[in-house]
Amino acid sequence: MNADCRHYVMQTVQSGEKLERCRLGANENLPFACPAGCLFYEPRKVSGTGWQIGRRPPTEPGQG
Repeated sequence: MNADCRHYVMQTVQSGEKLERCRLGANENLPFACPAGCLFYEPRKVSGTGWQIGRRPPTEPGQG
């Protein structure tokens, strides 16, 4: 698996299950695997290590 590819995406859904996918659909689905020598492989330019995406806190009425 090329987890350092810019097209690789791993998401955690609300149930806690982790989903792996290729944005271009070039992977084997079950089990998830990138094809050997994938023609679409592009290294990530920036590491996503340590980043967490959360929800925005709700805004209070009267605030933009």
